[in-house]
Amino acid sequence: TIMAVEPSELCMSLASARISSIPTRVEHVGLTGEKIDLPAESCDTALSTWTLCTIPDVMSALNEIRRVLKPGGELRFVEHGHANDPSIARLQRGFEPIHKRLAGGCHLTRRIPEIIESAGFSISSLNTYFMEGEPKMFGSTFEGVASKE
Repeated sequence: TIMAVEPSELCMSLASARISSIPTRVEHVGLTGEKIDLPAESCDTALSTWTLCTIPDVMSALNEIRRVLKPGGELRFVEHGHANDPSIARLQRGFEPIHKRLAGGCHLTRRIPEIIESAGFSISSLNTYFMEGEPKMFGSTFEGVASKE
């Protein structure tokens, strides 16, 4: 079973055809990452895709993910955030206040690897790159795997 935490009813609706086409059951278990309605140590793996930039209380969300993961469980993530290139990072800082208003609270400058590690995860794999076809200011991407310690 896949347990889905998704705040957007629209996104769940858009995914419904795809969900119904797979053999695995998908259960919508919550609207926000800050409070996941699952028992402690009940999940093998968590997946976060382009969400840690927007969640208002990112540390609470990561602590909840950590709580529901079994010992040795993995957090797999693809997120965008603070660019390692200083000139791009400067642009991100300048544009972030406007971007947050236009993009539902999305922060361009969150330091994703550091945030994940400070929540008690150990990153075992990390790729950083700029998404193809996106302005670098928006496309600084972090893709990786972190384990619950």
